[in-house]
Amino acid sequence: MTKRDIDRWKLIIKIKVRSFTLMFLQMWGIDEKESDYGQYLSLPVQPAESAGGYVIPYGDCPLDDDRVGERVYMDMLNRSVKCVHIMTPYLILDGEMETALKFAAERGVEVVLVLPGIPDKWIPYALAKTHYASLMESGVKIYEYTPGFVHAKVFVSDAREAVVGTINLDYRSLYHHFECAAYFYGTDCIDLIEADFGTVLEKCRQVTVETVRNEKRLVRLAGCLMKAAAPLM
Repeated sequence: MTKRDIDRWKLIIKIKVRSFTLMFLQMWGIDEKESDYGQYLSLPVQPAESAGGYVIPYGDCPLDDDRVGERVYMDMLNRSVKCVHIMTPYLILDGEMETALKFAAERGVEVVLVLPGIPDKWIPYALAKTHYASLMESGVKIYEYTPGFVHAKVFVSDAREAVVGTINLDYRSLYHHFECAAYFYGTDCIDLIEADFGTVLEKCRQVTVETVRNEKRLVRLAGCLMKAAAPLM
């Protein structure tokens, strides 16, 4: 990446930060009343050169019925042709999202999930593993990051579009939380996002039928017992 590219992306980031600041202030305004939000949005920003595509910040609010975060992910899965590469710290799926992941793989799309090899929370970790067998049966490839915990929330589809943000693949994130992300289409940074995914993948172990079968009994039992409470996780 040249200095001109770096300067251009710094300017683009400034513009997008203003969008995310506005999203935060809208959420803040639900509970806290403040007379002047303009002071937080007054930073002057010059128009940016084209990034060769689109960068669209967006937010998701649990106070309406428009599940933007889930819809963006499912749209990317349903339109994918060659590959969808995903990093997420949590995997607690509803029927729609699980079907979308499986159907993409069954259509011949390379669907790759990277999840933590070492959890930060025991119950969500056990719940994630309850999805492994069904996803793998449809051809989804699952990897666990061996050095520790993955906290990235990344979707990359066909090296053409990507999402980076706060939206996990779990009920709380998709249904119950205020979340935000940036959608990228046709921008040159998508190659860098894909390259980062590849670097992380090199430090992962692939989950196989054998590793699922040999999972600790306590982990399997905890996952099965907590299924009923999954929408709260």
